[in-house]
Amino acid sequence: MEVNISNEIYKELNQYVLGVKNLLSASAASTFIIHNDCIVNEWYTGIHDITETGRLVDAESKFNIASTRKTYLGFAISLALHEGRIKSINDYVTEYLDDLNKDLMGTTTIRHLLTHTHGLQGHNKRVFSPGTDWQYNNAGVNLLIKIIHKVFDKPLASVMEERLFSPYGFTQTAWVKEKNDKLIWLDEDYIGNQGSDANLFVSTKELALWGYIHLTKGKYMGRQILPSSIFEQAVEIVTPSHLDEILPRNGFFWWVQDKARAMSELGSEVPVGSYQSLGFYGNAVLVIPEYNAVAVRMLNQIAPNPPEYDYIKDIQNFGDIVCKCILLHKSIMKSRD
Repeated sequence: MEVNISNEIYKELNQYVLGVKNLLSASAASTFIIHNDCIVNEWYTGIHDITETGRLVDAESKFNIASTRKTYLGFAISLALHEGRIKSINDYVTEYLDDLNKDLMGTTTIRHLLTHTHGLQGHNKRVFSPGTDWQYNNAGVNLLIKIIHKVFDKPLASVMEERLFSPYGFTQTAWVKEKNDKLIWLDEDYIGNQGSDANLFVSTKELALWGYIHLTKGKYMGRQILPSSIFEQAVEIVTPSHLDEILPRNGFFWWVQDKARAMSELGSEVPVGSYQSLGFYGNAVLVIPEYNAVAVRMLNQIAPNPPEYDYIKDIQNFGDIVCKCILLHKSIMKSRD
């Protein structure tokens, strides 16, 4: 992949992320843009933590990506489907986990877990019937992690290391339970490194590469390392089609743009077919196939949201500014031809 840093073109984006960083009292932020197979923007600011000895943020800094980790689980489910370990996303969850309350689980399918349409809340409560509504929570995530462990006979972290991180050369992506000087630590109680906890740390570049190998459908450095269908399947809309029009449409945990929706995290200027994942601390990866582009931002928000902050509006703005900058870049390059 070529490197062609064009920070001036993406200055508006970097300044926007800096403004969000300051508004949220985060200590660290970064952005990374890949466009037409080139790195066109790489920007870092701040320190790992607000202390006099805080390490400066740089290319080796690894952020906790929080809920963005769900897309890695989504990949593992897609891999399991490709290999026949899971037959269909329409299979009932109880076909794979035999220690569940069958009365509660009812007709809950893997599709429902992947798209937050399962209606489960915790271990023993259901707030709506499967496939009739949408509510973001981790109950489905936890069940899918158990399914991955069962069908591969190893934890999610091991599956990802053996089947994706190692083949693609990812060395700055891992579930970590012990602090080191490359991690932007958040003083959480991290207890495991098996993939079942929200402690996946990733460098800014490798989160962009995560998006990039979805954009290229598994091809990297001129090689088709894993079948394209695994990546294609993961980003197709699989939300039950009859769901209310205002509700989001999801792939395998990715938020997918099909049209403007009231509850979508994707901005109105982001083209149809784009897909995105957002994490609790403000990090995000956005893939825009129409522009052949991937955009990442990283933050380490730990303070509560200030009253004037709207996280949906913020992430929509991020995507819209990314598109504006890329179109400007394309226009400049065209004028030079």
